[in-house]
This record gives sequence, C-alpha cells and structure tokens, in this order.
Amino acid sequence: MQRQDSQDAPLFGEDDGNTLVRKSNIRHPVVSFFHLFFRTSAILVYLLCDMFSSRFIACMVTIILLLSCDFWTVKNVSGRLLVGLRWWNQVDEDGKSHWVFESRKTQSLNTTSGAESRIFWLGLIVCPLFWIVFVFSTILSLKIKWLAVVIMGLVLQGANLYGYVRCKVGGKSNLRNMAKNYFTVEIFKQAMKKTEGP
Repeated sequence: MQRQDSQDAPLFGEDDGNTLVRKSNIRHPVVSFFHLFFRTSAILVYLLCDMFSSRFIACMVTIILLLSCDFWTVKNVSGRLLVGLRWWNQVDEDGKSHWVFESRKTQSLNTTSGAESRIFWLGLIVCPLFWIVFVFSTILSLKIKWLAVVIMGLVLQGANLYGYVRCKVGGKSNLRNMAKNYFTVEIFKQAMKKTEGP
C-alpha cells in the first residue's frame, strides 16, 4: 500500500488554513453538480421507482447505471478536482493487489476551495448513510428483490468514502487519531459553550 502527502485539502469542514483570503467560490461548478447529481438521482429513482413504474428491471438498471456513473465520476474526476485526492488499485507482475492513495502537494492547495471541499465531503458522507437506511428498510419490509440494488449502492458509495478518507488521513492509526482528535475538539467546544453561559 502506498501513501503520499496527506495534509493538503480541507476535510469535513476544516478551515483550509488561509484565513486572510476566503476561498468560498466554486471553481468547478460542472464537476460539483455532477458530484451530487448521480448520487442523489440514484437515491431519488430508488425512492420514487415504485410510484412511477411497475417494471423492476428497468428501475434496477437505471439505479445501477446512476450508481456506476457516480462511482466513476467521484473516483476519477470530482475527488481530484474538488479536493485534490485520488485513489486506485494496481496489480503488479506477481498478481498482488496494491492500493494507492494520493493527495495534492501543499504548494498547489490554492486550487481547492472551501465550498467545493464542503460539497465533496457532504455528498460523500451523507449519501452512503441513505443506502444504509435503505438496506435495513429493505430487509425489514421483506422487499428482498431490492436487496441487491441497495447493497450495490452501499458498496459503491462506501468504497469511494473509504478510499477518500484513507487518502486524506492515511493509515488506520491516523484514522483513529483523527476521530479521537475530532471528538476531543467537539467535547471541548461544548464545554466552552456551557461555561460561557447565556
């Protein structure tokens, strides 16, 4: 497993470190649109499919095509342009699989904006949560024919989430440290709010 630079683009609403110049404009509006379009369209088609069509196969194929387009767009385009991260899998001559996680060099950080970073991470985190809910609701409502579709949605969007979190924070120990630090900061913020009072 290879890993390159990890402290580059803002993550989960972090400040991008540039307090004098606020970069809140969207530099890649088409990429930002398609980053959210395919994922939300797949969710909407899943939710509304039974209302508008009784043809399961047509709905399933449409959802899978939207999920595939989303996976490709997020993995190959929006991750690279919106937050400067990318990941992929290589197979060497011996047949061993190697995962590669990269992030943009610090010098080129000025090509990312805080707004694009928030759009990227929000879409990347929220949509898999919907698919988790869909998996449980499909099982509980006994709509077993939809189970393969919702699991595919969860796997494809979860794979991108996992890949980009690994790009951003590095190995498993860094991921644990980031979670610990995040919760420590949040607890500290809550404690400070309580001491300030109304």
